[in-house]
Amino acid sequence: MTNIIEPATLSTPSLKEDEYLNESDGLVYCSKCHSARQTKKELAGRTFTPYILCNCQRESFEKEKAEREHEEFLRTISQMKSSGLQDKALYDYNFSNDSGINPEIKHAHTYVEKWPEMKQTSTGLLLWGDVGTGKSFFAGCIANALLEQGVPVLMTNFAKILNTLTGMFSEDRNQFINSLNQYSLLIIDDLGIERNSEFALEQVFNVIDSRYRSKKPMIITTNLTLSELKNPSDLMRKRIYDRILENCIPLKINNQNIRELNASSNMTRAKQLFT
Repeated sequence: MTNIIEPATLSTPSLKEDEYLNESDGLVYCSKCHSARQTKKELAGRTFTPYILCNCQRESFEKEKAEREHEEFLRTISQMKSSGLQDKALYDYNFSNDSGINPEIKHAHTYVEKWPEMKQTSTGLLLWGDVGTGKSFFAGCIANALLEQGVPVLMTNFAKILNTLTGMFSEDRNQFINSLNQYSLLIIDDLGIERNSEFALEQVFNVIDSRYRSKKPMIITTNLTLSELKNPSDLMRKRIYDRILENCIPLKINNQNIRELNASSNMTRAKQLFT
């Protein structure tokens, strides 16, 4: 595509230091790349010689444009992370910080690689296992990897959601719950640690049901066992867990307690400092 700088009638142009006049066609050329900086156009019986970008100018223009777009993309990603990762500690939950302790992390890579398919089929994950086994890290790796691709992700927990909903009028609660569906992926950490009041369970169901009806994927982490999720103690929990199990693939994270391993490693390093 020709980039026209300014129109001019056919006349002897004033030359810049890096330009010369090509005698064969009477047009201005670039002294660096030797491509034309003018072209001839016929209009209403008159000949015009508008300025255009030569090859090196066009290359410089495209490079600057790409840099601007990249900077804008990075700003967008930063804003998305600020919105989607409400706990700053989650910024460190990424694949580059994986210690390799949990072999299940390969499934996190697979989920990111197959994200278009996961999104299209509304397929999520249910990450379950003992305390400290790395479920949140697993989910955070997915969140960060997708955010860096420009995918809107929110990673939160029901404690924060319920704190926000408490004291709201019904219409405002519905609006807030619906706002969670603006994210392409919703990750809810630590299902089961929230309050067990009737109000809390009702709002948990409303969030899960709203997400279910939006046909968008979600990832849930929980310390509950798969047996507890499949055989809940009451009807309200059954309604919640059934919605989750219908669209989320259960994946057990191994029984190795990463928190204990990290604590032991930190204590060993600390002792070495004082020995």
